[in-house]
Amino acid sequence: MAAHNPLLKRPLLVGMVHLPPLPGSPGWSGDDGRGLPGWVKRAVRDAETLVAAGFDALLVENFGDAPFFKDDVPAETVAALTRAASAVRSVAPARISVGVNVLRNDACAALAVATAAGLDFIRVNVLSGSVATDQGLVEGRAAEVLRLRARLAPAVRILADVRVKHARPVAPRPLAEEVGDLVTRAGADAVIVSGERTGAGVDPEELAVVRKAAGRAPVLLGSGATARSVGELLRLADGVIVGTALKRGGRTTAPVDAKRAAAFVRAAR
Repeated sequence: MAAHNPLLKRPLLVGMVHLPPLPGSPGWSGDDGRGLPGWVKRAVRDAETLVAAGFDALLVENFGDAPFFKDDVPAETVAALTRAASAVRSVAPARISVGVNVLRNDACAALAVATAAGLDFIRVNVLSGSVATDQGLVEGRAAEVLRLRARLAPAVRILADVRVKHARPVAPRPLAEEVGDLVTRAGADAVIVSGERTGAGVDPEELAVVRKAAGRAPVLLGSGATARSVGELLRLADGVIVGTALKRGGRTTAPVDAKRAAAFVRAAR
C-alpha cells in the first residue's frame, strides 16, 4: 500500500533512478552472484545521492533495457525491477515518494512492481490514444490499467504522459483535447509533458496549453529541465522529473552527480 499522495508537494521534484541493463536485456553483462546485484547497487547509490540533494520523489526506470518491448515485458524484467525498486524504497525516508516506469509501456507490470515494493506512483508513457514509436504502434490500455489498480493498489497514483517523447500521435488532435481526455476519461492523476526525446526541452507554449487543459490535475515537466531553466519552467508546472541534467558530464547513462543534483534543487526551490 502506498504511504501517501506524492502529488501534494509543490513544487514536486522527482529524480530519475535510471537502471543499467537488467538480466535478459541485450546490454546485460551478467553478475558475479555475490552480494547485491550490480543494478541494485547502482539504484541504491543514485537514490541516496538524490535524497541527500533534497529531492521529494524518486522514479525507478529500466532505461538500460533498450531496445524495449512495447508492452508486456518478460518476467525477468519485472523481477529485476521489483528488486531494484524495493531496495530504493528501503533506503528512502518515508517522506520520499518512490515510483516506477516500465519501458516502453507496461503499466500493468508497473502496478505489480508498485504493489510488491510498496511504491507510491507509476509513470505510464501511453495511457490513452495511439502513438507510433520505434517499438511500433503503442496503444493506451487505460481501462485495463485502472481496473488492475483498483484490485491491487488503489492508493498508487498514475502519472501519465501526453504526447510522450520518442513518439508521434497516430491521429493528431488539438493538444488541449488530448490532455482533457487523459484526465477525465483515462483517469490520469497527473499529466507529464516532455520534449521530443530524452533530455530535450519542453515547448513553453505547449506547456501553457497543457497547464490550462489539465484543470486541477498536477502538470509535471518530463524532460529537458536544467538548473538554469527550472525556475522559469516551474512558473507553469507543478513539478519536474529530471534525469540527464543531474548526471556526471550530462550523460543520461552516467551515475547521479551530487553537486549537479544539489544545484538543481537549489535552483528549483
